[in-house]
Amino acid sequence: MNIKETELPGIGKKFALVTDQGERIVVVIHDDGRRDIYHFAADDPDECISSVTMTDSEARQFAAIVGGMVYKPKAMENVEIALNDLIIEWRKVAADAPIIGKTIGEVGLRQNYHINVIGIIRKDQSKQLNPGVDSKFSAGDTVVASGERADLRRAFNELFTKGKGE
Repeated sequence: MNIKETELPGIGKKFALVTDQGERIVVVIHDDGRRDIYHFAADDPDECISSVTMTDSEARQFAAIVGGMVYKPKAMENVEIALNDLIIEWRKVAADAPIIGKTIGEVGLRQNYHINVIGIIRKDQSKQLNPGVDSKFSAGDTVVASGERADLRRAFNELFTKGKGE
């Protein structure tokens, strides 16, 4: 998806994108934090068929929902979001992963792998946001971590999947 960014002096920024289905969406982020979202018809890109205005807080909550921070569809085993060099990725802990029963601190994810665990979703769907170094990993947990792509891949391959290094 190609996103076009335009500076709006005295107003804020405008982001325009076209979906795979040909629909155009425009988001205007005002300097005061307000967001205007416009949806245009696929058959007439100049006809606005709906719009909504959100406060900064509403927009952030909505972004968390759309971005998968609140609910991750079951069909998605691994998800990745890229923010420049920073990647946020979800990964399920395999049943025989070497990380099971160990804490974030014991494994040294930050020191040894240069990644941060920003959330753990347990099998029972309970959530542990911003878990501390004493948080233990269990089989079936979905771990949300951030870091650079190579560091995440190394950690996930060595610790979260079946048997070390497989």
